[in-house]
Amino acid sequence: MSHQGRVVLITGGAGGIGTALAKMYAQEGAAVGIVDLSSEAGITLTKELQAKGYKVHFEVADVADFDECARACKNIQQTLGPVDTLINNAGISPKHQGLPAPIWQMDPSEWNKVVGVNLNSMFNFIRLLTPGMVERRFGKIVSMSSVAAKAHLDIVAAHYSTTKAGVIGLTRHLAGELGPHGITVNALAPGRIDTPLVAGAPKEANDAVINVTPLKRLGRPSEVADACLFLTSAQAEFITGQVIDIAGGWLMT
Repeated sequence: MSHQGRVVLITGGAGGIGTALAKMYAQEGAAVGIVDLSSEAGITLTKELQAKGYKVHFEVADVADFDECARACKNIQQTLGPVDTLINNAGISPKHQGLPAPIWQMDPSEWNKVVGVNLNSMFNFIRLLTPGMVERRFGKIVSMSSVAAKAHLDIVAAHYSTTKAGVIGLTRHLAGELGPHGITVNALAPGRIDTPLVAGAPKEANDAVINVTPLKRLGRPSEVADACLFLTSAQAEFITGQVIDIAGGWLMT
């Protein structure tokens, strides 16, 4: 699934699943643009990959801010070339003492922040990058949804589930809209993935998910990256508008 000569932009690319994505695309020959709000993590990852000879560029940006996204896209494309592959990976799921806020206690600013990062960011980058994809008649877009989009989970709040459901609607609409222009649009729906954030959760919370997961373990970030790499590869040219669960059988629908 070589991506030699491709230019990939990954939002939220400096931690967790994003780091696995950045490393895997770099290893497969792509030039990788990383966008993240964490300057320290982004710089560290970029230096690590550049030291191995990979072509990587990092931009600090608030993905919910259209103007900052525009700046990041411009700088990445000036450095790496036209982006042909967009991975909308940025996402947040705020907790309060380890627990999600019930809707009757949720501050409107928290709702708006989650919608901004988890959903509006996808519009921002798609809006900015699809003109070039349409012109070149080639593009690959993969966005991160979640199994929480399709079922009630008491480990996340309403804003998270709502935005992740929105990702599925956006994906299916854009697959139809952009398909005639040579652009495929798909989504991944991870379950409980063993990222640093999940590793920091109470053991009983992770064990509860493992107990109801047929494969009886947490997922690995590299497994999400593998599925993403496939969807943007030549082997998946006829796949669009799909949502693939990466959840070990948890919450099968």
